[in-house]
This record gives sequence, structure tokens and C-alpha cells, in this order.
Amino acid sequence: MTNQIYVRFIRLPILTRFLMIAAFIIFIFGAIIHLIEPQSFPTVFDGIWWAIITASTVGYGDFYPSTFLGRITGILLLLVGTGFLSSYFIHLSAATVTKQNQYLKGNVIYRGAGHVIIIGWNERSRSIIRSMAESKVQIILIDESLKSNPISDENVHFIKGRANSDDTLLRAKIQTASKVIITADQNLDELHADMHTVLTLLAIKGLNPDIYCIAEILTGEQINNARRAGADELIQTNSLTSAVILNSIYTEGHVNSLLDFLGELNGKHLAYIPADNKTIGKNFAEASTLLLGQNVILIGIKKGDDIAVNPSNHIKIDQTDMLLTITN
Repeated sequence: MTNQIYVRFIRLPILTRFLMIAAFIIFIFGAIIHLIEPQSFPTVFDGIWWAIITASTVGYGDFYPSTFLGRITGILLLLVGTGFLSSYFIHLSAATVTKQNQYLKGNVIYRGAGHVIIIGWNERSRSIIRSMAESKVQIILIDESLKSNPISDENVHFIKGRANSDDTLLRAKIQTASKVIITADQNLDELHADMHTVLTLLAIKGLNPDIYCIAEILTGEQINNARRAGADELIQTNSLTSAVILNSIYTEGHVNSLLDFLGELNGKHLAYIPADNKTIGKNFAEASTLLLGQNVILIGIKKGDDIAVNPSNHIKIDQTDMLLTITN
């Protein structure tokens, strides 16, 4: 029985063991000084108070031994108790520093829920994190190449490791996350970066099939694979960049106006909404006026695969049409 208690004690964290030993020593010396000098220390609590103040070298002087035996007890307390208390505080400080270093290096498991996971560190993820951090959203950054957390923000938790590894994803609490954003690996060529993205999607959906995944794809040939892997939304970076450059050739100032437009969308939603009973049969101008009264801006109509942005006011809205809108 004694051996089992000893084994359990040894298995406790070192800080817990030091604290338990120091507390036991304080209690013993407090009880002893009460028995030796009951007039100077009327209660055991008074003795424990004196033992704590003495062992911590504070020394208020409200209680002190006056007999020879009591002073010998005080000397023994300083020799034994002070060492254990000092060791406890030293190990406590060291553990705090170690924990902080582990946190900065990305080795600490995240314990929260409802967070957004961003995979890959680059200029795109930096911009995303800075914008989201302003709204106090809890963000988990996963990256294998970084040595420490690149952003000193209390809402950003860094996890170091491969994003397609179960261990890394579990440390990021993928089971309780709300969304995942996968950016293309800038250290790989386009094809291998997309293959890495698809593999990461498979790992994520395997652990949490219901999580919403937004993935960046660079090559058109991997779009179907990314959708099969479970991507809920795909960002075709190269296609978007090509479209912007092409339009800027024919329209001066196109890039600046587009960037201003995207910046103003922060906090708003650019999305398709299905035509309802209020808009079906109306022309673009009538539907635009109707939706504007609901604080919704109509900017285009999608008819099948054809999309018309700012079409003629006389175009009718059919039942199967999708309306391109900006909503709060």
C-alpha cells in the first residue's frame, strides 16, 4: 500500500510534488511551534501563518518564538522549509517560461471551439489574419516552415506541423473549428501545391466531415479533385489574377477601383440569392428598387451559366434565376 502511494506521488508533476512537500512542512512546523509555545502561538493557524511568513523570508514580526526550543524550531524551518519554497517558485518560473516558449514555437494544443483555421503562411494569409483579428475572431495558424508565431496577437494561436497530418489537425482542434482556409504552398510548384491542398482537404474532411472548407487552387486540372476531396468553396487565384490584369489593359484604374470595392465589402456579403415570389416576373430595375428597400444591392443576374452584371433594366427575372447581390 505504501509503495503504491509512493509510485503515485512520483508520477505527479514536479511542481505539484514540491507544493505538497512544502505545504506538509509548513503544517508540521506550524503545529510544532503551537505545541512548544502555546502562549505566543494560541492556535495552530497562528503557527502555520508564522511558518509561511518565516519560510518565505518575509518576516512580519507579528508572531515569533521566545524560547530556546522555539528558536531552534525556527532555525530548522529556515533550513528545510525555505529551500522547498524557493525550489517551488524557481520551478514555477521555469515552467512558465517553458510554457511560453512552447506556445510561441507552436507546440501547445488549442483548447477552444468555434475558431477559424488558416493553413499556410504567406502574404495572403497574413492579410486575412490581420483583417479577421480586428473582429476578435479566434484564429489558428498551421504552418510547417515557421519557427515561431509570426503575429503577436492574443487571438492568433500558432500550431507548427504538416497540415495533412492527423496529429497537427487534432492539436488545432479540427473537430470543434467552424471553418478552414487552405492557402497554396508557396514553396512548391503549382501542380504540387494543388496536390498538397487536395491531400490536406482529405485529411480535414476525414476528421470533421461537416466543417466548411475554403481552398486556394492554382491549376484548373485540380479543381475537380479538390471538389471530390470535400472543398466547399474554391478560390482560383491564377484565374482571378488573369482576369484583373486583362481588364486593366482595357480599363485604366480598374485595379484600384476593384481593390477599393473589395475593401469596402469587409463585413458585407457578395452572394447569389435565388429569385423569390417578390422578384420573379419583375424586370431588373423593379427588382433592384424592391431589394434596395431591404438593404440589398442587386448588381447582376445569373441565368443558367450566363452571368449579366448591371444588365439592361428591361431584363425579366425568371424563376430559375440567381440574383448577384451585396447584403449586410
